[in-house]
Amino acid sequence: MQKIHPFLWFDGQAEEAAELYCSLFPDSKVLSVTRYPPGSPGGMAGKAMTVEFVLSGQRFTALNGGPNFKFTEAVSFVVDCEDQTEVDRYWTALTADGGAESQCAWLKDRFGVSWQIVPKALPRLMSDPDPARSQRVVQAMLKMSRIIVADLEAAHRGESTPA
Repeated sequence: MQKIHPFLWFDGQAEEAAELYCSLFPDSKVLSVTRYPPGSPGGMAGKAMTVEFVLSGQRFTALNGGPNFKFTEAVSFVVDCEDQTEVDRYWTALTADGGAESQCAWLKDRFGVSWQIVPKALPRLMSDPDPARSQRVVQAMLKMSRIIVADLEAAHRGESTPA
């Protein structure tokens, strides 16, 4: 396992979040769940205290620590996607049941965790050495929530894209 790994603070949904994430990403599984003991305050008895899990080979720990701390966009997880199908699958799953779209490939899932769902085409097209092409791609991206690869490619070619 990694020497350094993310530690996520949830307000009661750590186990549910870990199970969702593990269902979405390959090479993922819940490793262990430690539960609050009987008599724990705040109705936490028997509820998951910590959940150790692996997402695509990366270890995480989730804690049900209560309402004191919330997730912000200051930390997000980037998902590098091969193609539009993969972008759409992750985008749909992570925005479901109360998640929220943002802009430029960003979203928040229903637990408040921020994600960036990025097709491999985006950095490739944005880094084109021709400044006019790369700038058109950037401008197209700035108008998007979920990234649409075909629209980025059209902007790269200098073709108009849907509004």
